[in-house]
Amino acid sequence: MLELRGITKSYGGRRVLDEVGFDVAPGRLTGFVGGNGAGKTTTMRIALGVLEADAGTVSLDDAPITVGDRRRFGYMPEERGLYPKMKVAEQIAYLARLHGYSKADATASGVRLLERLGLGERLHDKVETLSLGNQQRAQIAAALVHEPEVLILDEPFSGLDPLAVDVVAGVLAERAAQGVSVLFSSHQLDVVERLCDDLVIIASGTIRAAGSAADLRAQHSGNRYELQTAGDTAWLRSEPGVRVIDAAGGSAVFDVDGDQTAQRVLRTAVDVAGVHSFTPRRPSLAQIFKEVIQ
Repeated sequence: MLELRGITKSYGGRRVLDEVGFDVAPGRLTGFVGGNGAGKTTTMRIALGVLEADAGTVSLDDAPITVGDRRRFGYMPEERGLYPKMKVAEQIAYLARLHGYSKADATASGVRLLERLGLGERLHDKVETLSLGNQQRAQIAAALVHEPEVLILDEPFSGLDPLAVDVVAGVLAERAAQGVSVLFSSHQLDVVERLCDDLVIIASGTIRAAGSAADLRAQHSGNRYELQTAGDTAWLRSEPGVRVIDAAGGSAVFDVDGDQTAQRVLRTAVDVAGVHSFTPRRPSLAQIFKEVIQ
């Protein structure tokens, strides 16, 4: 497990990270979200050892991270860093060889990964001839080719079309299923919501929320419910302690002022019209994000 504790960083007297701490667990996809300038990239670079924190610790499996441990990391920066004049397959194989692979194993691993990422027909093209989306796929291959145990990706879905997003998401899910700790940042909240197991939300250099996606939805669900009945739901508008958000026919979404009110509404609905369903309404990641950064 990758563990960050109390990470603080300042530039020229301006604190950009303030006591940042969270975990990236093996076998789980952790989405790291926040607005521009929130501190995501700085946090990632400190985790990788590219930047030094003013205070705090980064550890792996409860031990300080060594130079050898860093070789177990895979990193994709937001800025593309491949050699533009090299052919795609040669570039990825070269990076694998830097991690100790033989020439044959490096080539085989690189080709296999590039094909999985949908670049099988572009293996012998120069990187500079690829579209921005395909360059992004190649950059992801560069982070994955040495089979890292910890994977840190800065905006891996940037510039990808919906089909490419699905391909990359599938590859990351496969790596997580193999026990890899995966941390990725993204501005595409719908992708994060669909893909991640855990969430970390950062704003102005501080962690505003962190935990499993399910737990965060439960914590921020409040007292909002959805009711489906066999009859009309107009009667809800006159119920004390109820604020109707939307109601049409036998369907309604509403807030209540407590559990007792929710139970009373359910009993009334059973008596009035018969209930098809009565369920808590879980917020989307976008709703949680807006709530915690305010």
